[in-house]
Amino acid sequence: MGKKNGTSNGMEHENGKLQTGEIIVGDSSEVLKSFPDETFQVCVTSPPYWGLRDYGIERQIGAESNLDDYINNLVMVFREVRRTLRDDGTLWLNIGDSYTSGGRTWRQIDKKNKARGMDYRAPTPDGLKPKDLIGVPWRLAFALQADGWYLRTEIVWNKPNGLPESVKDRPSRMHEYVFLLTKSERYFYNYEAMREVAANGKKRAGRSVWNINTEPNKEAHFATFPTALVGKCLDAGAKPGCRVLDPFFGSGTVGLVCEIFRLNYTGIELKSEYIEIAMNRLSHARGIIKIPTKHEQRTALFADF
Repeated sequence: MGKKNGTSNGMEHENGKLQTGEIIVGDSSEVLKSFPDETFQVCVTSPPYWGLRDYGIERQIGAESNLDDYINNLVMVFREVRRTLRDDGTLWLNIGDSYTSGGRTWRQIDKKNKARGMDYRAPTPDGLKPKDLIGVPWRLAFALQADGWYLRTEIVWNKPNGLPESVKDRPSRMHEYVFLLTKSERYFYNYEAMREVAANGKKRAGRSVWNINTEPNKEAHFATFPTALVGKCLDAGAKPGCRVLDPFFGSGTVGLVCEIFRLNYTGIELKSEYIEIAMNRLSHARGIIKIPTKHEQRTALFADF
């Protein structure tokens, strides 16, 4: 695929096959309109969470003062994702939850995470109270279902190394959700790749709780989902040589895993600063990663699965 008002690059592997990565600067809902129907086999993405980060850019999703606006904006983006997804394709959507602000209108900068500092806080949504858990993941999942997606399952991403929250009146939340959504009733799902070893040593069907550690990223001042999480989604939904989409590319984790799996990918990101971070990560990875040619090598790279 040619260059589209952004950055395009390719990598020649030892086996002679050209694997291409394309990063586009722009608004996903607009950029995706330039792609034909059924371009991508799988979409793996983690959009900005509502009211948790200020990325300091106009038109940023997640900074809406109204929760319904946030949900509707994401529905519009994923409507284009569904159009550009192959009929047997899958969407793997990682989304976190949040609490009402309790009337607070700002949040102090966190020394470890500058993006946590906010000069605004969204008001409490209608029908909720201070300290309520908002339920953003399920609100979004049901909105996507109503818009035509098949909501196939929710996956609990458990974080064994998650940091405790500074609260004393409820348990610290150590999980997020990954939703598997599909365009059609019948779709590609690699059942064998998702099988796991049970306590008795026998193989069993993959389970819906994934124990995956978070991964630090010293270049990014915002949350990034781990390579092992992306790899598990691609194990289930990707076909050899297919093209993968991430409409919220961020620091490029999906692209990084696609490099390892020898998959073509398109990433879309609104903020040019994050494109630079992604390019640095991908360039560094190309210098140190030996592209696996056997399943055993590929599995070893993601032993935490």
